[in-house]
This record gives sequence, structure tokens and C-alpha cells, in this order.
Amino acid sequence: MTSADQPSPSRTDAHSPASFLAAAAALDAIDTVLRDAQRAAEDVPDTPGPGPEQALASLMLLGQVRERLAGWETGLIETARDAGASWADLAHPLGVASRQAAERRYLRGRPGPAGTTGEERVTATRQARAAERSVATWARSNAADLRRLAGQITALTDLSPAARGPLGELHAALAHDDPVDLIAPL
Repeated sequence: MTSADQPSPSRTDAHSPASFLAAAAALDAIDTVLRDAQRAAEDVPDTPGPGPEQALASLMLLGQVRERLAGWETGLIETARDAGASWADLAHPLGVASRQAAERRYLRGRPGPAGTTGEERVTATRQARAAERSVATWARSNAADLRRLAGQITALTDLSPAARGPLGELHAALAHDDPVDLIAPL
């Protein structure tokens, strides 16, 4: 995952193996209970229906359960992605037609800064990726100049001791094939 794909820090353990196993077991139990309820409903003879209070309470409970389950989706998506599933692999299980739609659904559902909407998170992520691509394209087009500048900086001998860490990072980045790696240390 790119940095733009990373979940917010408050959710870092939301898709840990223990959480995943608990969620998978809960979903399996819910599925079993729903199937049993469906079979039981088919076997019940015609009886008077519930009163409005009972139906309204059931609708309220359904909404609460739906909201809680919806919160699990991003964690399960992150678990699948961390395990190697592509967005295309996720499309069918999410009930969407394309990898783009699967990613969009994830971005809309994941937590973000307070007050942002799902669509704003989608837009912000896409803009961040476009900016990263633009910087990468520029760095690759100007690789010789970047390497020359980095070489001149690493050749300096009269730098303060505080500069040793960043200088080491720049020196290490010079060894990488992709000039994009020089941007951050420069």
C-alpha cells in the first residue's frame, strides 16, 4: 500500500490476525443464524404478525447491527490487501464491478480526518497519488541533475555532526536505481 492507502493511526490494530479471526467467526455465526431463521420462517404456519412496536424495535436493531458490521469492512479489506489480494480480487466479494469501484468503496468507508466525507477522502487520496506520480516523473526526467546535486552534497566534509544522519540517508539513496528515492533526503 502507498502512504495514501494507509489507514489512520487509530486503526492500526483493527485488522490484526486476532481481530480478523474474531470478525470471521462472528460473520460465520451470523450467517448460520440467518440461515436458521430463514428456514424456521418457511416452516411456521400462518400466524398473526408482530405488533408495530416489535417491528419498529427490530428495525432499530437491524440499523444498529448494519452500522457496526459496515465498520468491519475496511478492516477486512485491509487484511485482504495485506495478504496480497488486488483491488480486482476484491471487486466481486464487495459486490462491485471493477477494481476502481472496490478501491473507491474502501476509501469512502475508511476513517479520515474529522469532518471529511467519504468522497473528500477519495478525492484527497487520488490527488495525493497524482502529486506523487508528478514528482516521480519529474525526478526521473531530471535524474542526472539530482544525482549530481546529491553527489556534491555527500562530498562535503565540513558539515556539522547533526548532518551525519541526513547525509547518510542521502548517500544510501544514491545507491538506489530510482532517482525518486533522492527526493526525500535532498
